Amino acid sequence: MRIAVFSRGPGLYSTRRIVESARTRGHEVTVVDHSLCSPYADGGKSSILYNGQALEAPEVAIPRIGANITTRGVALIRQLDVMGVPHVLSADALLLARDKMSCLQRLTQAGIGVPRTVLCFSTHEVRKVAKRLGPFPVVVKLLESTHGVGVALAHNLYQLERLAESFLQLQDRVLIQEFIRESKGRDQRAFVVGGEIVAAMERRATAGEFRANIHRGATATRIDLSEEEQALVLRVASVIGVEVAGVDLIPSMRGPLVMEVNASPGLEGIEGATEVDIAGKIIQYAESKV
Repeated sequence: MRIAVFSRGPGLYSTRRIVESARTRGHEVTVVDHSLCSPYADGGKSSILYNGQALEAPEVAIPRIGANITTRGVALIRQLDVMGVPHVLSADALLLARDKMSCLQRLTQAGIGVPRTVLCFSTHEVRKVAKRLGPFPVVVKLLESTHGVGVALAHNLYQLERLAESFLQLQDRVLIQEFIRESKGRDQRAFVVGGEIVAAMERRATAGEFRANIHRGATATRIDLSEEEQALVLRVASVIGVEVAGVDLIPSMRGPLVMEVNASPGLEGIEGATEVDIAGKIIQYAESKV
């Protein structure tokens, strides 16, 4: 089977593992830099131009869309739909997962617990709404961020205003979110492939750090989710429409809350912590789409 992995980094761990797993199973696999892909329409014909040349249509595609190239990635996935090429990431799900507030709004609409969060468009607004989130500290987030970049902790109103002002220079909106003290720098990531939880880990932030991101030095260990947590994760994936995803939960006094849904999750941390061949699971799911 001809498989295209749309990724900007052929040397990245996740991309390499997916390619290795595909070739182990006897597939022909090509890594395509989606930053060089242009959707092309010509009457009844549709194709993808790769660096200006027509790209041979794969039998199935595995999009690994970078956080800083979401718009182009969405256009590419929609072109795959037009061409009738099956894939493992819907354009609508990618857009929804990447916009943190839209994602939380959809989850809230479905009755799923999330941290108290306010979307603000000015520092004046930030100042007015901060008290609704409880005592300081509070979390300040860019609407689109990854690996903990664009996420900070404000310990007082002065810090909150300065952080919000800085973030608003990068984007026209900023999220202010309650800080879950009882989590003590811990969260859980469940990896979902095709409606099945294939692995789960707990991440612990380093001393003095509140972000439990592997890229921030957090440690990770394999865990077994409770039945309640499993049901929650699968419901979240269904509501957002993600087929291959990382669902992040944070423990709280109100039970597990959904922090984030990652539509293009990395494999290195969770494969290392759980020793599960997640790349192989993704390839098996891609095979089932054809």
